Amino acid sequence: MPLPLWLAMAAIASLALGVPALVVATMPRATVDRSALARIVHPKRVVPKAEIPEVEPVEIAALPADEARAFNAAIPFSTAPNPAARPFVLTGATADRERAIDCLAAATWYEAGDDAVGQRAVAQVVLNRLRHPAFPKTVCGVVFQGQERRTGCQFTFTCDGAMTRTPSPAAWVRAQEIARMALNGAVFAKVGHATHYHTDWVVPYWSASLDKVAEVHTHLFFRWTGWWGTPPAFRRAYAGAEPVIAKMALLSPAHRGAADPLAGIEKVDGAIDPASIPDSAVPAPVAAAEPDTFYVALDRKLGDDGFAALAIRTCGERPYCKFLGWTDPRKVPPAGTTLSRAQLETMSFSYLRDAAQGFGKALWNCTEFKRPSPVQCMRRGPVPQAVSTATPQDTGDAVKRASVPDGLTGVRRKEPAPPAAAPSPGPSPAGAGDAPARASGDQP
Repeated sequence: MPLPLWLAMAAIASLALGVPALVVATMPRATVDRSALARIVHPKRVVPKAEIPEVEPVEIAALPADEARAFNAAIPFSTAPNPAARPFVLTGATADRERAIDCLAAATWYEAGDDAVGQRAVAQVVLNRLRHPAFPKTVCGVVFQGQERRTGCQFTFTCDGAMTRTPSPAAWVRAQEIARMALNGAVFAKVGHATHYHTDWVVPYWSASLDKVAEVHTHLFFRWTGWWGTPPAFRRAYAGAEPVIAKMALLSPAHRGAADPLAGIEKVDGAIDPASIPDSAVPAPVAAAEPDTFYVALDRKLGDDGFAALAIRTCGERPYCKFLGWTDPRKVPPAGTTLSRAQLETMSFSYLRDAAQGFGKALWNCTEFKRPSPVQCMRRGPVPQAVSTATPQDTGDAVKRASVPDGLTGVRRKEPAPPAAAPSPGPSPAGAGDAPARASGDQP
């Protein structure tokens, strides 16, 4: 072979080997932000058999999705045996069974979507928890553990506002069937005795302290380390009396006998006092990133005037607040979405507050509710924006009034007692130098 030709072929071969190697060496790689993961530590000790493990509220490390995936991928799967759980067969009264089926169906649909494999995995985790001494003794108790929190509940859909969305009738029937099978003894063996799981794009602070045992689609499943993750730990019996869950009332007739979350509301001169609305009736913000925005499924039992009272109670002391409500829960948009024209047209009530502009306004959908004045009616168009209605002379007063929006004729507050009359000139009675007594209901 001529020398020049040989040299040319050698050069081409070198490029063929060297260029890919250079590309691989210089391509960007996902890195883990160690400072954000500083709180994620392996346990210094395995919880002994004599001590029941603590169930902590769910808290997620603030990591981008790619870094979370890299961290999760670095956690190895346990090499210890991963035996399947024993079948669970629910027994008890018909009403308890119906409530259990619907609570389990809700967990599977909200946590795994309309995916049969993912739903079976979630159902198995719920039943594993049911049998473990660290968790409640009923299906509904397990699913809704921590629901009273705004964040940190065990199953996030129970406290993050997700239940304003509801499955289609067909999807709900499928979820109920998955739940029914699980409660009749069906076992999803792959997850073994897992009691925890999370998606691969988040990192809960507990994830590195448990044994990773399985992966189902994008979900990773974990069990406790040591004895508390072995079959003998899952020994506790079912309590047999399922609680009625008020948050399930929209989905489940079996839960519509729930204690009314609006019970105890007081009225002043026939109108609802916002302060009397209990915490259980106050909705959560649409998302952690939007703490001043609320998309709400409104309970008609409040009455249209009561919507304004709920808005005031929900917004609390926020200087800015947007409260949008629908009486049809199917119309409530999921968090993070832009309101469509159809959702705007079907909105039943809105309340906007901007204390910086001295603005507070409640509006009703007057095709749905009759109001005493047309100024209280929504115009069919985009969501109204807060615009100052204060004049230069009354701006200060308007800001002070912002917590009480104009036009809320159905909202009344308990009025404090009138101030005491100025004492007449003359000798002071005993104690006149003391501070005057507070009106009933005032705070120090």
